Amino acid sequence: MTGPRNPRKNKTSISKKGTAPAGGETPTEFRLQKFLASAGLGSRRQCEELIRTGRVTVDGLPVENPGINVNPLKQVVEYDGERLKPERLKYFVLNKPKGVLCTNHDPAGRTRVIDLFAKERVRLFPVGRLDEDSEGLLIVTNDGDLANQLAHPRYRIYRTYRVQVAGFPTNEKLQQLRDGIFFREGKFQVISAKFAGKQGKSAFLEIVLGQGHNREIRRLFARIGHKVMSLQRIAFGPIRLGKQKVGQYRELTRNELEELRSILERNKKTPPKGPRSGGSGNSSPKRGSKGAPKGRRKPEGSGRKPEMAGSEEATPQKKRIRRPNNSPTVGASGGKSGGRPSGGKSRSGYGSSKPAAGKKKTKTYDFH
Repeated sequence: MTGPRNPRKNKTSISKKGTAPAGGETPTEFRLQKFLASAGLGSRRQCEELIRTGRVTVDGLPVENPGINVNPLKQVVEYDGERLKPERLKYFVLNKPKGVLCTNHDPAGRTRVIDLFAKERVRLFPVGRLDEDSEGLLIVTNDGDLANQLAHPRYRIYRTYRVQVAGFPTNEKLQQLRDGIFFREGKFQVISAKFAGKQGKSAFLEIVLGQGHNREIRRLFARIGHKVMSLQRIAFGPIRLGKQKVGQYRELTRNELEELRSILERNKKTPPKGPRSGGSGNSSPKRGSKGAPKGRRKPEGSGRKPEMAGSEEATPQKKRIRRPNNSPTVGASGGKSGGRPSGGKSRSGYGSSKPAAGKKKTKTYDFH
């Protein structure tokens, strides 16, 4: 008798594309990454990464291929040793209070958004983030695919904020926000900025963003010289906060959910038309463009030795140094005759560039 054709094919993991063991072709079958997403572990792409780390098992065996089919009614699917079950997808709108964190993990033990949903008994996570010091509308769900689409700039779901700032920004300053300001991450740009009232020596403005960078609104107003005193998100796409009290949450209505999905589907088919349409905004500023960061301009041909660049920008000024009597002479072919000069370094302390044939030796300086 001969041994098995492939002795390594002992069933120590599930890697073959198709169905997992004991899983027939039934209406209750799911692609593994889709099932994990429905169980609230994240988007399908995030779940694929979890599978590749070996933290997901099916019937006790580690899984290598995220594309297998599983039947959670007949098979045991576990993540870090905890059994997962298909959950009913839920969608909530929370009026997040100040001081509550959007992260699901906080070693310091501070209050998190998911702590406000303790009685729901499902694995939830917020769509995007609101700063700890910010408040307002936050969508919370266990639908990883929808959450990933809502947070992605490609789908252009606009966020509307009511912002209170110290002082009264001029129209010129607000136009700066519309035109865009460059930061380390790229160009930050608002879709719209308009006055919404005043209180004492502060102004209220309504700001619309196409995407959300870390503390974007606060950093934009700091750049134009106005401190943000309060920040509240009042709308996320077609979803409005309305008169919902701080700390309260409600389920999305069927109409609200259908409207969100309709916008996602429409924007998926139509690519963004520049940063105002919610593009990534991460392109680096072009030299000389409006809003580009100021700094020392490199001369053309930088990166090459100045004497090889052959441009006026690379060698903007040349000073002719009188050659001492004991310095080497240059022949017609450009070669040296004689020994090294006894004078040592020149007054500048820099080495001189190689002279052209038949010309006197000159010192080249870069002033930039």
